[in-house]
Amino acid sequence: MSTPQLAPVYVLGANRIPFARSNGAYLEQTNQSMLTAALDGLAERYGLAGAHLGEVAGGAVVKLARDHSLTREALLDTAIARSTPTVDLQQQCATGGQTVVHIANKIACGQIESGVACGADTTSDPPIGFGPRLRGRLVKINAAAGIAERLKLAAGLPLSLDFDIPSPSERRTDLVPGAAQAITGEAWGVTRADQDEIALNSHARLAAAYDDGFLDDLVTPFAGLAQDDNLRRGLTAQRLAGLSPCFGGPDGTMTAANSTTLTDGASAVLLGTAQWAEQRGLTPMARIVDAQSWAVDYVDGDPKTQGVLMAPAYAVSELLRRNALTLQDFDYYEIHEAFASQVLSTLAAWDDADFCRTELGREEPMGRIDRARLNVRGGSLATGHPFGATGGRIVGTMAKLLHDKGAGSRGLISICAGSGMSVAIIMEAV
Repeated sequence: MSTPQLAPVYVLGANRIPFARSNGAYLEQTNQSMLTAALDGLAERYGLAGAHLGEVAGGAVVKLARDHSLTREALLDTAIARSTPTVDLQQQCATGGQTVVHIANKIACGQIESGVACGADTTSDPPIGFGPRLRGRLVKINAAAGIAERLKLAAGLPLSLDFDIPSPSERRTDLVPGAAQAITGEAWGVTRADQDEIALNSHARLAAAYDDGFLDDLVTPFAGLAQDDNLRRGLTAQRLAGLSPCFGGPDGTMTAANSTTLTDGASAVLLGTAQWAEQRGLTPMARIVDAQSWAVDYVDGDPKTQGVLMAPAYAVSELLRRNALTLQDFDYYEIHEAFASQVLSTLAAWDDADFCRTELGREEPMGRIDRARLNVRGGSLATGHPFGATGGRIVGTMAKLLHDKGAGSRGLISICAGSGMSVAIIMEAV
């Protein structure tokens, strides 16, 4: 057997529903209903009704037991052909990015010609289950041989309900991401003013993206929302400066404004070969060039260099090295704003000679980026961050930015994820 040549992979389109603050507009929605809406909007916009696709890869981080076949169940309610296979993936906040990589790799290898990468998350519909004491007793009751034995076991049920409530805390450190990032940010000397500036830019740029129509063909209205309801127009530095810290203690620099809020939403990205796109009458927007995953030892490592959200610093370095590119060789940068502090810690690491030498094996610092090119259409601080949907939002935004700028333009995506993981992607205009 001969090894096939890798095929170029193109982003052909994207769609998402507006993102909503937790326990708000989407309180009655589910991962499945939101993902179906994002996929149906994609199908309508790009003429996919009845189309058989190579595969749809999706995922969510906060899932109920009924969501074991989330992507398949969502697809079955759409206009896409039911002969299209699906797969569920999960890598915490990088879930949406990893579904893009998964579909792109299959297309590049010639296994499929087209596919959709998607994701959803709701923290308004959390998987609250029974704790081990009550769960164990209920299992025994269900397995009991007869009614008498079942009644005997039932009499021993605990009087107080034993709930198993999901928590964002890392199981290995018992720290929520914000608390862990507060330690990392302090180690890098990240300031409150710089974090608030990122938050201000995020909201102002997202507002402009809606106002000038940039998002018209990227967002489908859903459940009464036409725009992300986390967006705050007219924010000022004075208003942000008056907020109290939410992480890092009374002297902390991280607030509700420069940290992402719990959010519900879904997104989807259509990928394919140039030939498949031509057959469907679609215009490629941008090419997926390469991607890189990385993880850090956030459990026992130095929180400055191995903090739970520091993995992108390493992933991007390896990705650029393999592609013979520098950090400055990009027209646009999309760095997931889990926290403004995380963005600034990553930027500081790339410009730090000691970090680049000891951690990345580089003789010189990677240097700085032009911040005017960073998250130019708003980031997660403004849109919100439904864990499984953020990657699709970012890839769709980057593809349109590159398409609008034209041939020769290049974009870099960096997404941090819980448990010390990450994914980075390079894209370029067609």
